[in-house]
Amino acid sequence: MIVDIPADADLVAEMAAHGWGDGLPLVAPTPERVEAMLAGSPHADPDEVIAVLPPRFGEATRQILAVNAVMAGCLPVHLPVLEAAVRALARPELNLRGVNATTHCVAPLLVVHGEVARTGGYHGGLGAFGPGNRANATTGRALRLVLLHVAGATIGDGDASTQGGPAKYGYCVAENAEASPWPAYPTTVGVDAPSAVTVHCGEAPHNVHDMESDDPARILDKVASAMATTAQNNACISQGEYLVALCPEHAATCAEAGWSRRDVASYLFQKARLPAAELKRAFALRAWEPWMERLGDDDPAPMTAHPDNIRILVVGGAGKHSSVIPSWGMTRSVTVPVTLSVNPEDEPKGGEPAC
Repeated sequence: MIVDIPADADLVAEMAAHGWGDGLPLVAPTPERVEAMLAGSPHADPDEVIAVLPPRFGEATRQILAVNAVMAGCLPVHLPVLEAAVRALARPELNLRGVNATTHCVAPLLVVHGEVARTGGYHGGLGAFGPGNRANATTGRALRLVLLHVAGATIGDGDASTQGGPAKYGYCVAENAEASPWPAYPTTVGVDAPSAVTVHCGEAPHNVHDMESDDPARILDKVASAMATTAQNNACISQGEYLVALCPEHAATCAEAGWSRRDVASYLFQKARLPAAELKRAFALRAWEPWMERLGDDDPAPMTAHPDNIRILVVGGAGKHSSVIPSWGMTRSVTVPVTLSVNPEDEPKGGEPAC
């Protein structure tokens, strides 16, 4: 829909009157700005449908993504990242309809990897989850605007979150691959591309503090304690994932002791447990694997059904603080490549021009 808004009007108020915006100041998506934004995409067709997003099942075309990117304050270099993130949101295993419609405080966390993290100015170092970086802030916000305007995830209609959460304004960070002792995260899930994004639908980060340990087990025991609580959706949904964002110093301690990423995940799977009776008392309704239901009351029950559901990432800078990001439960993270250039012969061919 095209709406004429007077140049001297309050853009936020005018947009809100149509049910648009996130309550923060917006950049006017003029035709010139949208055209400049589209120049950041390697694809030629602005009308190509990138994804259909529930619960409203709106069509996210490249031009619509550009409009929302402009409003959020993105630069053209950020558009390919937004496009990849929207493709990830549409994957069935992510379960966007459930993510948007639940009463939980879940929000899609966008993690940027590889070359585009550098060229786009994304930040994965000191204070990465906080303010102060344009790429992180505006791309995360643009993704939320797409969810509001295209998916229809508006409060009370498509978004039933009881309390909401600050991550619903924007939730974007880069992997700190340079400080990681392990290979880049996308390679661990079979994505071998120069640039990629991961979307993990979860809560805000839960801090884990260990300033003194030189032993991986002591650090990871604290991580496990942050995971093992009846207050999380994952406690009653065994397919739930955890994204464990280790700071560089904690990751280095693990790696220097010879621990791989898989070792870390396996250890956390074994240690992040509560007595089965405690979890059964807390939840009469459970979506557990059958083998978990067979555990005795005194048996330690894991917080997720498999070590592969614990994803290890390196984020942050100096200082010994890591974080745990539990998922909503009935959602799987998705990692996809970011396309920065294409062969013109691979471009989709348009049909007859519209009248």
